[in-house]
Amino acid sequence: MELLSVNLGRPQPVPYTDQAEGVTGIDKRPVDGPVRVAAPGPSGVGGSGLAGDAVCELRYHGGDDQAVYAFARADLDEWERELGRPLANGQFGENLTTDGVDVSGALIGERWMIGSEVVLEVTSGRVPCRTFQGHMGERGWVRRFTRKGATGAYLRVIEPGEIRTGDPIRIVYRPEHGVTAAMEFRATTTEHELLPRLLAAETALRARSLAKARKYVTQNGG
Repeated sequence: MELLSVNLGRPQPVPYTDQAEGVTGIDKRPVDGPVRVAAPGPSGVGGSGLAGDAVCELRYHGGDDQAVYAFARADLDEWERELGRPLANGQFGENLTTDGVDVSGALIGERWMIGSEVVLEVTSGRVPCRTFQGHMGERGWVRRFTRKGATGAYLRVIEPGEIRTGDPIRIVYRPEHGVTAAMEFRATTTEHELLPRLLAAETALRARSLAKARKYVTQNGG
């Protein structure tokens, strides 16, 4: 398992044809050399966990529970075939493009060691937004991405340090609850009946998802 690229974004105008205001860091490009990774701070305050990476909309992006976003090259390749066009590493706004890792199938709370220093922990899947659709330039993209369910994974920083392209990725801890990033995504978007199952992952979940699962159980009796 390997880190194919580390991708950083700079602020750019949001890619809407009908909205001129706002900026986004979704257009991420591979970079050379080491990149510092550290916990950015709580949601709403902290941005990206990668030094030099822009997170512009702090209400929905960034913060400790979404410090790093990873996506599998194998899933990009599948989308290339489906869309009929090439997709570069970083195209989906991911910080880490990986090889040999089942990112969407990663367990909430699973920990990855990248290189010799950095340890990250899976917290959730990625919910597509209008900015992502504008960046891709595909009509109905939010619906298509949601339907496929290969969401990639957000991760929090457990041990800071430096990473670079080519670093090995090792899974150093896997919990036994069976709650994957893809399941968390489905539960919080289209299949709310799965929300009670998320509680098995406890506080390893992104805080927003944990609160949603607890509220569902309270209102629906489990």
